[in-house]
This record gives sequence, C-alpha cells and structure tokens, in this order.
Amino acid sequence: MRIVIFCHSLASDWNHGNAHFLRGVCSELVARGHDVRVYEPRDAWSAQNLVAEAGEPALGDYRVAYPHLQSVRYDPRRLDLDRALDHADLVLVHEWNPHDLVRRIGARRASGGRFTLLFHVTHHRSVSEPHAMAAYDLQYFDGVLAFGEVIRARYEAQGWARRAWRWHEAADTRVFRPLWSAPTGDLVWIGNWGDDERSEELRQYLIGPIADLRLRARVHGVRYPALARAELTAAGIDYAGWLPNYRAPGVFAEFRVTVHVPRRPYVERLPGIPTIRVFEALACGIPLVSCWWDDCEGLFTPGSDFLMVRTPAEMRRALRDVLCDCDRATALADHGRRTVLARHTCAHRVDELLSIADGLGRDGRLPASDMVSV
Repeated sequence: MRIVIFCHSLASDWNHGNAHFLRGVCSELVARGHDVRVYEPRDAWSAQNLVAEAGEPALGDYRVAYPHLQSVRYDPRRLDLDRALDHADLVLVHEWNPHDLVRRIGARRASGGRFTLLFHVTHHRSVSEPHAMAAYDLQYFDGVLAFGEVIRARYEAQGWARRAWRWHEAADTRVFRPLWSAPTGDLVWIGNWGDDERSEELRQYLIGPIADLRLRARVHGVRYPALARAELTAAGIDYAGWLPNYRAPGVFAEFRVTVHVPRRPYVERLPGIPTIRVFEALACGIPLVSCWWDDCEGLFTPGSDFLMVRTPAEMRRALRDVLCDCDRATALADHGRRTVLARHTCAHRVDELLSIADGLGRDGRLPASDMVSV
C-alpha cells in the first residue's frame, strides 16, 4: 500500500512531539513492506528553530536512528499535489498543515482521488483554539484520527468531521528501550519550558523538589527563557538544552528516575491524554513519577506503572521513596515497560490504523454524494 503523509516535520523534533510518533509509525509501516512517502514544508517553524539552535546538519541527525526514513521538504508555493498523491492508497494530513493545503488535498480527493483520506490531531488546539480548528475544511475527508477520546468526541459533536477514531500516541520500541548502565545521576527531565502552560508547575513539582532533596539532576529541552535557566542554576540543576529525541534512551540510562509534568490544558480540559513522553519513558524502563492527570481511558495503572502525585509535598515523598527503595523502583520500571509493550507501541497503533483504513476501503469511504459540510 502506498501511504502519503503530510506533516509539519519528520526531520525536526524541536518542540515538536508529533515527530516522535511519526517516526515510529513510519518505521513500522516500512518494516511491514508499505511504500511510505512523507512531505513537510521547508519553512516549518520547528525546522527553522532547530537550524537556528544546532545548525543545518541537525536536520539529518534523526537518521542516525532512522536511516530508512526520509521526507520531501517542499516549497509550499510549488508543491505538485497531483504528483505527491499519485497512486496513493492512504493519505494522512496532520493538523499543523496550513488550512489551504488541507482544503486542496480534500478537493483532490473529491475530484476523483481514490485514496482514503484522514486528518490527524495531536494537540490541544481543538479546545484552546476552536475557531482555528473549525476553519479546516474536512468535508472531503473520510474521518479524523484523534489522540484521545475527548478530542474524538469533540470533532463529532461540533460537526467538524462526520466521524473520528481515537488513535493515541505510543512508543517506538525499536528506539525507546532500556539501555542498561550504572546511573550517575538521580533525576532527569526531558521537556520544554514552553509558553507559560506549565511554568508554575515546573517550579513546584520539578525545581523545588530537586532543590529540597539536593538531587543530582539534569534538564533537557528548549524554549527556556533566561529567568527559567537562572532558576535551574540556583537549584543546582544542569540545563543541557535540546536533545535529539532518539538519544533520550541513553540519557534515561544515566539517571534513576524521571518525572512527568503535563501542560495545564491537558490537565484541565483534555482528560485521558498523557502525551508521548510518558509512553517513551516507560518504554525505556526508568521509574516515573507523574503529576496528576486524569487517566479516564485506563491507559495505565497508576501506582503500578508509575507513581502519581497531586501536591509538591507528595512529589518530594515519591521521589524520595523511589530513590531510596531499589526494589520499589525496579518494580515500577518493570511494570510500566510491560504495560507499554502489551498495549502502547507504534506497532499497536499501526494495527489500529490499518484496521481503520481497511474498513474504509471496503465500505466506509465517503462517496461524493454523501460529503458533509463543515
């Protein structure tokens, strides 16, 4: 099957978590013998920021771990859409694409394209920027892949799409796996500071506990303003900047515990969505302590897969327990990894995707006379 994917970026994971999942899904599809073609704009903001921080060669860095993957970086003004879609069987269009490109791909489908067409949603914009999401013209799309039940239901309830499926992110276990070594540090956090969506939470649940417990800690990520970097330094935390995502397993192996601090929109308005870093950390076999989020979809078993805390005091106690009790830490790491391997790998998600595509290809694809208006 020829699968064509229009994404924001495959090459850059700078503040762009969808690249993590996309690389894993594409790897699995290629391993199963599918012809996968990925298109990303040359002017993608993630790629531009990565080049500014690490130089042009960094755009090819991911191929150290994914030599079988590559993308076509196109000029949006010159994209030959007919050529890109030629002989396509399944087309995935990510939500970070411009409205006009989404409209053009839909129009190509309506004018005789014989491919199945799906819109892929992996961000909180459906609740934080509803007008922008409602403006996407999905009338000629066969449906939406949403990375959580709350988003899936919203697309259908709002009439933005005729139908939608839940399609959670997952870990690429070809790359995210335990790399056993003797840890030299206590705690590592891999994540971005961002635009004030969790700044206070990072102070309370990451910086504060590390300082109070006097842990040997390191932080990787981008978009840390000068004030945030100063706070890390004052707490004795090593700030190490951008980390190519494929190198995360090696970094996890250097430390004894990691934490998850979800962004506020997910905690307050998108229950059931942990984001991909939880899956990746657990796949690497490192004990995880997470700030509270509502696992209403039952993805994990908090307390067995990882520890979940509701207050900074609970975070301090949980970190102390994991760091002081080797048996407890090992049990958490083993249970969390087994859960990912059993339910949350990119292979599982590809099974789900191909099942959806098979159903649409047989009898569920929207005919031209039955398109919805949005």
